[in-house]
Amino acid sequence: MSVQTQQRASYTVEVQPATAALESLDRRIRSGEIGLVEPIPTGFHPLDRILDGGLRPGDLTLVGGVQAVGKTTFTLQIARNLAALADTAVAYVCFEHDEVFLLQRLLALEAFLARGRPVGEIPTLADLRQLLLSAAQAAEAAPGAGLADLLRDNQIAARAAERVQSFSDRLYLIKASAAESDVSFLRQVMALLKERHGSRLAVFVDYLQKVPVSPSSLDEEERVTRVTSQLKDLALQERVPVVAVVIADRAGLEAQRLRLHHLRGSSPLSYESDVALILNNKYRVVAKKSITFNYHHAQDLKDWVVCTVEKNRSGRDQVDVQFRTYFSHGAFDPRGDFVSEALIDERLEQE
Repeated sequence: MSVQTQQRASYTVEVQPATAALESLDRRIRSGEIGLVEPIPTGFHPLDRILDGGLRPGDLTLVGGVQAVGKTTFTLQIARNLAALADTAVAYVCFEHDEVFLLQRLLALEAFLARGRPVGEIPTLADLRQLLLSAAQAAEAAPGAGLADLLRDNQIAARAAERVQSFSDRLYLIKASAAESDVSFLRQVMALLKERHGSRLAVFVDYLQKVPVSPSSLDEEERVTRVTSQLKDLALQERVPVVAVVIADRAGLEAQRLRLHHLRGSSPLSYESDVALILNNKYRVVAKKSITFNYHHAQDLKDWVVCTVEKNRSGRDQVDVQFRTYFSHGAFDPRGDFVSEALIDERLEQE
């Protein structure tokens, strides 16, 4: 059925009946484009089960947390998983760190993920920085050598470089500018990736509150509202998943447990997002009655992060899962589990 149109003033109103949507879906299935609606696994278990398969094209996913809880580590690892395991082109647009910093974290992450030996024998981020400095010196004597060749003195680091190389043509690390990298810039990045790789792609923004808008004189609430709605429109129009890191407001920094309403500009974030994941250090959010008489267990909790699915338009929400952190290796262990301990709930305590 053709699209119905009606002229009104200086623009055209377009209206499509459900029949047209059914015909479009049928064409996509027959042409193999059903992947445009197929979720892309994050590689974190059991998070993918809760999200009914992973990140959905057209969805805006928020990842919130306080400083140093692991937001960049978590999202960069998901981006790596999409590129390495899900055959997806990924743009990781970062306002906080440059490409070299992110690449160092990727090398440490690859070394960790391929571990077949004790964690203590795997190069840390600090170790890799020293190895890269040595490699830079060796490169002067061997200008044609690749990174893996330059790291041959450490076999784990060399193999990590080879694995990063295996998916590096699908992963784009982009240092963003707070003056120029607005949503129009992100749209251009998407167009470039689609031209090179087709429609299966994802975009990460680290972090949302730094995306510039015009006019720059808008207050923060207005800025966050505009950026969030533009990112949601971008995800829908381009049919790609958009994942945005978001930071806490002052009340969130002071709260014992960060929640969705603690994020800076929380109202538009709550309404526009399709999925909201909130990260908290487990030690801070476990009810003290669960650990009062077990000191060693309490200390171990500091190495875990609770990921709460606070919003999920495609399935269950208010679900708490946990992942062990290895921040010296720039990694989470993706083999997570559901939280068994009781967590504090400040909303209940205030009632």
